[in-house]
Amino acid sequence: MLKEIRPAMVLVVVLTVITGLIYPLAMTGIAGAIFPSQAQGSLIKKDGKIVGSALIGQAFTSDRYFHGRPSATTGPDPKDPSKSISVPYNAANSGGSNLGPTSKALADRLKEDAAKLKSENPNAALPVDLVTTSASGLDPDISPEAALFQVPRVAKARNLPESRVRALVESETRGRWLGLLGEPRVNVLKLNLALDGSKS
Repeated sequence: MLKEIRPAMVLVVVLTVITGLIYPLAMTGIAGAIFPSQAQGSLIKKDGKIVGSALIGQAFTSDRYFHGRPSATTGPDPKDPSKSISVPYNAANSGGSNLGPTSKALADRLKEDAAKLKSENPNAALPVDLVTTSASGLDPDISPEAALFQVPRVAKARNLPESRVRALVESETRGRWLGLLGEPRVNVLKLNLALDGSKS
């Protein structure tokens, strides 16, 4: 019986070493050599300090900044760890809200968010990605329409001409990958950094 078990055990050990150790280390080394920025988390620096990642959104709340998509991520309540509270863009707990189309809580939040946004720019159509969360809750990008919708608020808060803020949005807009895949998008962190870097 040992004669039959030994090859199976050797095969398990060999495959574990190959697929669990050698392959991951090789892929990590290759990724670090070919795509160093992406392998390190696509971190964005300002004045030598890390301010975020191009892959994970952040909660910008000031009128002086463009806001990203709402985030449905949660985390433990510091006052009562048995409960959860809203923690926007919590990378340790990526996920959507699981609220469906018949959810009153979702409908109420959508109405409230839409009313607030429409008060900021009553003459423009409200882009859906400014009121809906993404599946991950960490989406760093918004549509160009969502960025352009926010131009009047940001321009007013910064006392800048709308045309200058609109030009920044257009310069930070990225098209489809290879002209085919994905949708045009604007990275909110990069746009806000460009906004901070623009001269009044």
